[in-house]
Amino acid sequence: MPWWGWLIVGLLLLGSELLIVDAAFYLVFVGAAAVLTGLLVMAGLATEYWVQWLLFAIFAIATMIVFRRRFYEKLRGGGAEYQDGMAGEIIQLKEPLDPGASCRLSYRGTPWTVINRGSVQIAAGLDVKIERTDGLSIIVTGNS
Repeated sequence: MPWWGWLIVGLLLLGSELLIVDAAFYLVFVGAAAVLTGLLVMAGLATEYWVQWLLFAIFAIATMIVFRRRFYEKLRGGGAEYQDGMAGEIIQLKEPLDPGASCRLSYRGTPWTVINRGSVQIAAGLDVKIERTDGLSIIVTGNS
């Protein structure tokens, strides 16, 4: 393939990953491998077709193995300190809550049903840690 063909294919792959398809950065590194192969062909270092395809395959695989995970996590990472849900947060009950009983509580601007799954009563005004949520119910234990 001529050098300009490699560059066109590489730029199309790069552009499609960045503008059209979310392929988890695989097309970025395949496109970069095609561009790098095109530059080597342009410099006259890879004139045989089989050498070009071999270089392209080596570059694509090597860059994906070495760099893909780092770049993907850096650019689109999941946030190391992001907590999904409310588990572990502290709420303060306005009324006492017996074991197995429930009450209503407004939290984050939404009315919730708070359920005590513990074995002891939770006194009014006590700070309690949220164990988990189940639909629109907050599950707490009086043991915490």
